[in-house]
Order: sequence, then C-alpha cells, then structure tokens
Amino acid sequence: MKRKFVTNLILLLSLNLLIKPFWIFGIDRPVQNLVGDQSYGMYFALFNFSMILNIFLDVGITNFNNRNIAQHNFLLRKHLSNIVGLKFILAGVYALFSLSIAAIIGYDKVQFHLLFFLIFNQFLISFTLYLRSNISGLHLFRTDSLISVLDRSLMIAICSILLFTEILNQPFTIEMFVYVQTVAYLATALITFMVVLKKSGRIKIRFNLKFFVVFLRKSYPYALLILLMSFYNRIDSVMLERLLPNPLGKEQAGIYAQSFRLLDAVSMFGVLFAGLLLPIFAKMIKQKEPVGQMVQLSYTLIIVPAIIIAISSVYYHSQIMNLLYTSSTEESSGILGVLMIGFTGIATTYIFGSLLTANGSMKHLNIMAFTAMILNIVLNFILIPRFHAFGSAYASLITQLFAGVTQIILVYFIFKLKFNPGFIFRLLLFVGVVAVLGTVSKNIDNWLTGYLVMIFASVFFAILLKLFNIKDLYHIIR
Repeated sequence: MKRKFVTNLILLLSLNLLIKPFWIFGIDRPVQNLVGDQSYGMYFALFNFSMILNIFLDVGITNFNNRNIAQHNFLLRKHLSNIVGLKFILAGVYALFSLSIAAIIGYDKVQFHLLFFLIFNQFLISFTLYLRSNISGLHLFRTDSLISVLDRSLMIAICSILLFTEILNQPFTIEMFVYVQTVAYLATALITFMVVLKKSGRIKIRFNLKFFVVFLRKSYPYALLILLMSFYNRIDSVMLERLLPNPLGKEQAGIYAQSFRLLDAVSMFGVLFAGLLLPIFAKMIKQKEPVGQMVQLSYTLIIVPAIIIAISSVYYHSQIMNLLYTSSTEESSGILGVLMIGFTGIATTYIFGSLLTANGSMKHLNIMAFTAMILNIVLNFILIPRFHAFGSAYASLITQLFAGVTQIILVYFIFKLKFNPGFIFRLLLFVGVVAVLGTVSKNIDNWLTGYLVMIFASVFFAILLKLFNIKDLYHIIR
C-alpha cells in the first residue's frame, strides 16, 4: 500500500504541478488583473456561493461511493445505473434551491446571469467527481490522475487563445471566463463517463426510488460533512460581499481573492493526497491492517511543505503579491501571510479527515465541522465590519487550525495510535529552523535569491532531521 500511495502520488503531483499552477498564475491571475478587482470580486463571491450550496448536487455520494467501491468492486455496475439518474434529479433540486436563495439575498440581473452558468458548472464538476470516485475506488489511480488535469488543460488552451491572441474583436470579460469553464467541464464530464462506461460495461439508467432512499440514508452523514466544511471554507468571500456596502464589498472580495488564489493553489495538492488516501485507508481498515505508519508517512509528506510554504509566505508576502498583481497588493499581501499559516490546518485535515472518513467516523467529523462552521461565521460577523478582508483572513486561520488539531485528537483516540514524541520534537524543531532561515535570508539583497535559498535550505534541513527519509522512500518505490 505504501508503494502504491507513493508512486501514484508522484505521478499525480507531477501532472498537477505542470497544469494547475499554470492555470492559476498564467490564466486566472491575468484575468483578474484584466477585468479588475470589482468585476472579479463579484465572480469570486458568486463562485463560492455556488460552491457552498453544491452539497445538494452530491449529498455525500462521492465520498461514500469512493469508500464503498474500494471495498466492494462488484457493485460498480449496479450503483452506476442508479446513481447517474439520482445525480440528474439532484441537479434540479440544487438549481432551484440556489436560485431561490440568490433571489432572497438580493442578487441583481447580472449576478443571476453569471450564477446560472456557475450552477451548471458545479453540476458538471460534481458529476465528474462522482465518476472519478468509481475510477479511484477501483484503484485505477493513473487514469484518475490524467482525468484530474483534463478540465484545466482544456481551459488553459481555450483561454490562452482568447487572452493572448487577437481573435476577439472585443475586450475579454468575466462572462467569457465563465463560458470557457463551462465548455471545458462539459468535455471532461463526457470523456470521464466514457472511461467509466468502458470499465462497468453497458448500463441502463434507472430511477429507482427505493434505491435512492436507501443510498441517501447511507450517504447523508457524508453530505452533512461536506456542507459544513464548505461553509467554513467558502463563506468568507460571500459574507465580505454581502456585509460591506457596494462597491466596497465587491472590492474587498476581489482583494481577498488575490491571496485566497494562492491558498487554493497549494490546497489543490492536499486534495490529491486525500483522493489517493481515502480508498487506500478504506481498504486497509477493511483488511484490518495497521494504519499508523501510513498516517505518519502521508502526514510528513504534506506537513513539511505546508510549514515551508506558510513561513516563507509570512516573510515574503509583499514581494510575492507585487510580482503577481497590479493593484491592491499592499492590502492583499498581509492577508496572504495569515491565510498561509492556516494552510497547515488544511493540510492536517486532508490526512486525518480522510482516515476518519474511511473509517466511517462521521458523527465525530460532523460535530467538529459544525463547531468550526459556527466559529467561522461568528468570527466573520465580528471581524469583517472592522477589519474587512483582513477580518475574514483571521477568521479562516483560527477555524482551520481548530479543525486540524481536533481531527488529530480524534484519530489518536479512535485508532489508539502510539504517541511519537520524537516525531513531534523534530517537527517543532523544523518550524524553528525554517523561521531562522527566513530571518537570515531577508539579509540577501535580491529577494528572489533569498526566497529560493530559504526554500532549498528548509528542504535540506527536513532531510537532515529525517522528516524526509530519502532511503525509505527509495525502498518503498522499489
């Protein structure tokens, strides 16, 4: 299992390192610089609004199905026939509910137009993720890795033509940006469906009410967890846009989006860890294999880069933001440092949350997520009117650290893992070393040279402290 995890993680990271950073910094960032903070801020708030409510598209189906297919491969054809029909019914419920809430909170005609396409995009994303859960559940990780970058690859190709050639006879708008996403998501969903269909054989789409009720009863704890986590991860920009007067709300949401884009970029790699670990943990638990070593290996591989990213972002936040953006960089740079510290909590959630999900410990996870959601909303209500986007950043930081630490405690109690004081000491020592390296590197005249020195020296010390054990990784891959 260790070999399967590490080798497929290398492939997954390699593909995503090629594609997703280029999308974020080569396409998404230039779009914001081109259309402006206000226009992009409106899109960003609407996008997160559609993300929060997309639980009605999934109701926990993807996570439950991933775990279920990993443990019972023979159920693929039966479940696929029924769940495809269920997904279309849920799409109608999601669209109706989202548009109703949008009307209640007072979105205007322009916002409704964008929201309609964003709702359709969310359906396509959800449908693709469900199909991919079957692929990863069968442990076809290489196929899943290729599909994971397909939508972004298509978007990069289309947006590059529209942004960097003179094919358009009019300025590029935020609406065009959304339309491109729709085309890419639609193509990816169709291709993924064909792959799953090949693995399952011929299927007949059914609308079996009895199956729907039984399946939803099993999956609803997963749905509740996704809903609660979506709230405390995505509500910030929506509350910024709604709580502050227009146009300040849209502008602050746009400023927050500048920093959040970088957090989203590094979080994508945490998602890759979780996507691999959930079926692996599920199979290990079913076969009653000890999970302690896999937990420590996977957590080390994600938390060490997370610490380096967090501390380096605190030391070099101004330089990074000035390099990437043309406006409001003074404000967004401070937000970047705060959000990136919270990434250590997010990274922790991807490992320990995946293990708890694979174990079916949904009651514990939902209590944790509900508490985190209340904490985040209350903090946003208190901090946004006074500190604007900074207030949302601090609310996110506190919430993410709370969620991460709580899940570590839950795992140690539920799985009765042995406490490893040596590992904890080396990890804390590593945090101190990286902070010292950050202070020293600031004395180098060229900031980019100083930044790279800090990064490479941190990796060297991680190897020196045996947090990254090259010899062990080599043996696992062999």
